[in-house]
Amino acid sequence: MSEVFTTHGAVSWTELMTTDKAKAQSFYRDLLGWTLEDSGMPSVDYTLIKVNGAAIGGIMAMTPDMAGMPTHWRTYITVDNVDERVAKATQAGGTIVLPPTDIPGVGRFAIIQDPTGGVLSLITYAMPASS
Repeated sequence: MSEVFTTHGAVSWTELMTTDKAKAQSFYRDLLGWTLEDSGMPSVDYTLIKVNGAAIGGIMAMTPDMAGMPTHWRTYITVDNVDERVAKATQAGGTIVLPPTDIPGVGRFAIIQDPTGGVLSLITYAMPASS
């Protein structure tokens, strides 16, 4: 597992939420040379972005419940404990956009907005069981 998935404060993932996934994929594949690979997740239309074989992010088709939301990039920051960091963000004047939520097999994340309007995702990744 990459160090960015375990280091508190590290930028660890980025994903594009888009209304035209095929067009976005073509654009970024041509522009940046990204390798794009279907995630295989049955419940969501999600493509992994890979550079030199390493997954660095994803591209996701926006769902009907996201109607009216503009296409946007989402940045994930690794944190030691999502629930504690969400409480701390609130105490510091931040707003909770999406409360802590589990992503099965991935970890626990939340979306916050800082007092100036900046939005980002906090995530604590599930650690694989050691053998």
